Amino acid sequence: MSSDRKALDALAFSLMTLLCASWGFQQVTIKVTAADISLVMQAGLRSLIATVLLLAWARVRGIALFRRDGTLWPGLAAGAMFAGEFVFIYAGLAHTTASRMVVFIYITPCITALMLPFFVKSEGLSGRQWAGVLLAFGGIVAAFAEGFVSAQGATLVGDLFGLFAAFLWASTIVLIRATSLARTAATKTLFYQLAVSAALPLVSVAMGEPGIVRVTPLAVAVMAYQGVLVAFASYLVWFWLLTRYYAARLSVFTFLTPIFGIAFGVVFLGERVTPAFVAAALLVVAGIVLVNLPGPRARG
Repeated sequence: MSSDRKALDALAFSLMTLLCASWGFQQVTIKVTAADISLVMQAGLRSLIATVLLLAWARVRGIALFRRDGTLWPGLAAGAMFAGEFVFIYAGLAHTTASRMVVFIYITPCITALMLPFFVKSEGLSGRQWAGVLLAFGGIVAAFAEGFVSAQGATLVGDLFGLFAAFLWASTIVLIRATSLARTAATKTLFYQLAVSAALPLVSVAMGEPGIVRVTPLAVAVMAYQGVLVAFASYLVWFWLLTRYYAARLSVFTFLTPIFGIAFGVVFLGERVTPAFVAAALLVVAGIVLVNLPGPRARG
């Protein structure tokens, strides 16, 4: 598989918008079923569902998942970081507010853009593109500013967990882009991460979570959505995109995810929309446009 990457085109823009919308809607589904299935358990169950589907997909498509190709160790490392990211997020939510967690998690594109050029020179961003990254991140801060500044009590532990999660997410993207995983099939890259994170139910038990409290039609529907559409289909598309486009520019697009999460919260949970949210959404979109405007290519 070629290691060449290209700037985002109409296909990448469309797919990333759909992916961010699906990930944003997942935030709503996690909330509505948290009383039935605890958070880390949800992450583990969705990985189990998606792993089974991915094995079937690979068999039908004739994709060899267990052939030796030099990806075992980076693949296992990517899987461990993928699973660790969710553990830090959900464990951190016990010590900080959701708004603060979102802000810290979405430092990820900034960390990714900083780290990638050290390993892949062609991933470097221009000054204009960096301005777009910071503008989009400013939109995230603005969207969650009220909850961020109004937190009561000590949040240091939870905030640090959010930073660790962001670093793990960014490191996973860098690892996939800078190692032999960059030249393997997206299906195999996803398999490593799902297979490792499928052990999260054990982590849930170790954390003392209640686990599966009630099996309701809503809980079943939510886990089907998270397992089939998010963990299987959307992540497969995400890793496919990482094999064809600049990773730093794709990463900036993920700023849309919490914006979609808020919008779906307004529609399905009756949460209120504020002028600050509208302004924040415009900042995020403007930042993404700045990063992806045609211009001189980054050095390398």
